[in-house]
Amino acid sequence: MKLLSLTLAALLLLSQLTPGSTQKCWNLHGRCRQKCSRKERIYVYCTNNKLCCVKPKYQPREKLWSS
Repeated sequence: MKLLSLTLAALLLLSQLTPGSTQKCWNLHGRCRQKCSRKERIYVYCTNNKLCCVKPKYQPREKLWSS
């Protein structure tokens, strides 16, 4: 029983430390990364000095002011 509980505890710990998980940014639509993929653009910087990579459809559009 102790071995089973130790194994489960180790698996839970390892699932939290996966290297593929990234921090989310920009209203949970972006991901903090060192380099953005082809389909993503940089909009802001994350708090950990990485790029916040966001798909263009989630970025706000610039409003053109008319006179």
